[in-house]
Amino acid sequence: MKVKNLLTYSAVLLMSMASCTKTLELDPVSQISNQSFWKSEADVTGALNGMYVRLRGQAIGNLFAWGELRAETMDRSLAGAAGLQVFYFNELDRANVGTAAGNGMVNSTWQGMYTVIHDANLLLKFAPGITYSSDAVKNQVLAEAYTMRAYAYFVLTKTWGALPIVTDPTEGYKPEVIMKERSSKEEVMKLIKSDMEAALSLYPNSNFKTGRNMWSKPATYALKAEVNLWTGKTMGGGANDFQAALTSIAEIEKSDVALLDNYASIFDYENKGNKEVLMAVRFQDLEAGDNIFANIYMSGAYMTSAADQASKDKLGVLGGLPIMAMSQLARNQFTLDDQRRDATFIEVNIPKAGGGTEVFASAVSKFSGTVIGGNRRFIDDIILYRYADVLLMKAEAQNALNQDPTEAINKVRKRAYGANYSNHIYVHSSATLANDAILKERLLELAVEGKRWWDLIRFDKAFDLVPSLQAKKGKDYLKLFPIAETTLSLEPKIQQNEGYL
Repeated sequence: MKVKNLLTYSAVLLMSMASCTKTLELDPVSQISNQSFWKSEADVTGALNGMYVRLRGQAIGNLFAWGELRAETMDRSLAGAAGLQVFYFNELDRANVGTAAGNGMVNSTWQGMYTVIHDANLLLKFAPGITYSSDAVKNQVLAEAYTMRAYAYFVLTKTWGALPIVTDPTEGYKPEVIMKERSSKEEVMKLIKSDMEAALSLYPNSNFKTGRNMWSKPATYALKAEVNLWTGKTMGGGANDFQAALTSIAEIEKSDVALLDNYASIFDYENKGNKEVLMAVRFQDLEAGDNIFANIYMSGAYMTSAADQASKDKLGVLGGLPIMAMSQLARNQFTLDDQRRDATFIEVNIPKAGGGTEVFASAVSKFSGTVIGGNRRFIDDIILYRYADVLLMKAEAQNALNQDPTEAINKVRKRAYGANYSNHIYVHSSATLANDAILKERLLELAVEGKRWWDLIRFDKAFDLVPSLQAKKGKDYLKLFPIAETTLSLEPKIQQNEGYL
């Protein structure tokens, strides 16, 4: 998005925040009304861009925290913030969930994502009444709004389960209208699937927008595939849902997507919007501040002069603050001949007293940003869906249907191991072993991409693989997040999730 679009959105921001519930963190009625704003295609474009700005506000930290921090992949680093320990140790409760923060980038309440939903609702209400240069432009706008609403509700229901369903923009402060009880996760999922179908019927083509940082038909199919894997595995959807996932993936494979030969290049700041990306959240210099990955690198203050030169060379220009790091448990699962290893993390080695070296600390090298004016900036795009993720979803759906997932798994492995691929070829033997192989491959391929916690829930492995949950097996309420005390105090009709009372 261009800076001028952000300025355009300054007007719609005032208007779109008009008089919503306190829970949704929207301001009182603005001087700019909906009636005076929605007059032209340019107004709609500004509002559409603003919706993506709101999503970026959630991608700065929340999407990563909700999708990764409770898994076995993350741990404290040298500057580790004590507040984040409640994620790693799975000790979240109603008091700490809204206050546990990673350098101000994490706020585990649902308010922010509801502002994204509000923006989508505004577009869906007012955009149809505008005159456009073509029907294709109009349909593209509406399709993106439907997809965004579906995505936001999907993230929220995976995190908190039952939710208040809001499908109209809030345009006046009437407590009897805006204070809603939670609807069941089944009702939420019904809305999500309906919105995806509406979007898919409206997209004028299967093309990606330049940059691949706005929703498209292929990206919506990726969302649909994940949604159906989720409902198929966690909500009893079974074979019909798994087949729907495969059908969606077949549509994706008709589009302009491919695995890049060089794994690290997927995340290169200079290679944004490459052919492996289906949907990403855009971060640009002068347009956005650093994202959560500023908390996972290595600043000079925490670097040791004893580090070996190889470690220093890999790190390059230092930056950020090492609050979080990949856990040793996760790092140890990468083999040395896996190109994803160095492209995901860097271990800083120091000499041992008796000879050899030992690990002093580690830094995540994936999403390590770019150097501007001698300073490291963490403004890589946050990728929501990419083709390797889709291939592993394909393997997962095939395996769930008792089909052979070999081809999809091996496409991912062939890229990962290159010349050593022959030592890592997957050979199918049973659905159980395939499930384990796919879940591990997702860890190796998608580490620190905000996917792991959801994968563990979908595969029903959280209590087996997360050390802090192994002694809590049977406490299934821990699969959901608690609702923050701040939310409960503002919304009297909202009831706490079971187990956190």
